[in-house]
Parts: sequence; structure tokens; C-alpha cells
Amino acid sequence: MSGEKKKPEYMEHIVRIADKDLNGSYPIARALTGVKGISFSFANAIARKFGEKFKVAEQTKLGELTEEQIKVLSDIIADPSKYGIPSFMLNRRKSRETGKDIHLTGHELDFKVKEDITIEKKTRSYKGIRHQVGLSVRGQRTRTSGRKGATVGVKKTARMKKAQKR
Repeated sequence: MSGEKKKPEYMEHIVRIADKDLNGSYPIARALTGVKGISFSFANAIARKFGEKFKVAEQTKLGELTEEQIKVLSDIIADPSKYGIPSFMLNRRKSRETGKDIHLTGHELDFKVKEDITIEKKTRSYKGIRHQVGLSVRGQRTRTSGRKGATVGVKKTARMKKAQKR
């Protein structure tokens, strides 16, 4: 029986972190990707720092953590630079308001993106104008792709019949 895994005493199936319900049966890094604004690589960095602090394996399930550990995990997400996560992994570097490197998640991220687009529109920058008109902003081709709504094309047979009647 040495090959059997030791079952945890208690496991929470739903864990709430960063205003999001996460699946407790997933490993820490995998579960954290369910929060908007946390990518796979950022979640791995958080899990690594958390594992170093609490001497917990990275493959530990999120539901097996104690309340204290979950609070620390939430604190790492809220202020990752305090725990030594490099600034290039953060999603908002050199913020317009403060000039600091911060990481936003959930509804804060949505709000800031909308705010940035509004500022672009007000300043009438190229990107702002593209947002206003509803065109692609990041240099994609628009001749054939990126169309919205019903496609408008020319029916070749109808055109041929018109030409023959003349």
C-alpha cells in the first residue's frame, strides 16, 4: 500500500479568491488561471512564490489550503511586486495615474481598459478613431476579414444574365 496517495483531511471544492469562485480540485497554478487577468505563466510564478513561502508543493490542490494560506495567496495576487514577482509579468506597468507597476484582475481590469479606450477616443488618436468607427485597431487587414454582420457579395449568375440581356 505504499503506492497510494495520502488523502487530505479536508478539501474545499470551491475557493473564493479575487472575487471569483475557483475550483478547489485543481492544482494552485491551474486554478488561478480562472481569474481574469492571471495568465498561465503569471499563475505559475505565484504558485512558485507561494510554495517557497509555505513549503507547499506546486501540485497541491487549491482546496487543501488553509484560510491563512488562501489570504496570503490573495495578497500575492493583489501586490505581486511585494513578493518578488518581476515587473515584466504584471499587466499594467507604469500606470498613467501613479507611474507604478501594478497588476489588475477581474472587474478592475475591465474598468481600466474601458477607461483607456475612452481616453484614446477623447484625444482623437489613431487608435481612438479606429475604436470609434468599429474597425480593427492593431493593424490587422480589413479587406477580406474582420467583417461584421451579413456578408455582401456579387452573385455571378445574376450579373451574367444582366450582361446577356443587353
